[in-house]
Amino acid sequence: AGEAAAEERSVLLANRAACHLKDGACRLCVADCSSALDLVPFGIKPLLRRAAAYEGLERYQLAYVDYKTVLQVDCSIQAAHDGVNRMTKALLEKDGVNWRQKLPPIPTVPISAQTRWTVPSAGGPGASAPPATGLPGEPDQTGAGTERAQTLKEEGNELVKKGNHKKAVEKYSESLQLSQECATYTNRALCYLTLKQYKEAVQDCTEALRLDPKNVKALYRRAQALKELKDYKSSIADIKSLLKTEPKNTAALRLLQELNRA
Repeated sequence: AGEAAAEERSVLLANRAACHLKDGACRLCVADCSSALDLVPFGIKPLLRRAAAYEGLERYQLAYVDYKTVLQVDCSIQAAHDGVNRMTKALLEKDGVNWRQKLPPIPTVPISAQTRWTVPSAGGPGASAPPATGLPGEPDQTGAGTERAQTLKEEGNELVKKGNHKKAVEKYSESLQLSQECATYTNRALCYLTLKQYKEAVQDCTEALRLDPKNVKALYRRAQALKELKDYKSSIADIKSLLKTEPKNTAALRLLQELNRA
C-alpha cells in the first residue's frame, strides 16, 4: 500500500501469484509475476511461478525462456532443470528438430543479479536457494504434492499420445486430487470427448472455466460436448465467448458454422 518499496511490492505480487497458480488461474499468475519482475528483475520465485503458469497455459516457448533464465541466476535450481527438460520435450514434439529457432530471445542475466541470489545465509552455503521441488517458499508437502500432480498429468499426456484415453483419465483424476489445475481438467475433458462421455467433458470444462474463465481449450471442448448433447444454444454461446479472445481461431469458426447449420 502507498509508498511501499519496490522489493516489498515485488514479494507481495510474487506471493499473490503463488495463490493464483495454486487456484489454477494461470493468466492472473503470469500478470502478477510480470509486475513483480518489472519491479525487481530476475527474481527466482516470480520467474519460476510464471514459467509454471505458462506451462499450464501450454505456452511452452515462454516457459522454456523463464526456466532458462532461472538457471542463469542460479544453476542449482532443480525445478528449473526439470522444467527445461519438460519444455524441450514438448517443443520438440510440437515444432520438430528446429524448435530452438522459434524461441523468443532469452535475456542475459547480469552478474549483479546472479550474486544477489547466491549470498549464503546463516544456514550455510546455498541455504538461501529455494527448495528443489515444487515452488520456492511453499510448504514442503505442497511442493511435493504439486510435483506429483505434474508427474501424473505428464503420464496422462503420454497415455493420450498412445491412444489409451481411458487409462489417461485415471492419471488425470489422480493428479486433480492433488492439485486442481486448469490444463488437467481440459486434458481429461479431451479424453471424455474421445470416449463419448459428453456430460463428464462438460463438467470438466466448467471446472476449468471456474479456474480460468477465458480458457480457450475449455470453451472449445465444452462447445464440442454440448453440440453432441444437442444443446446448440449453449454451444454457440461458448464459441462466441472463445472468439472474443481469439477472433481468428479457425477451429472455433468452423464449429460455429456447423452449429449454425444444425
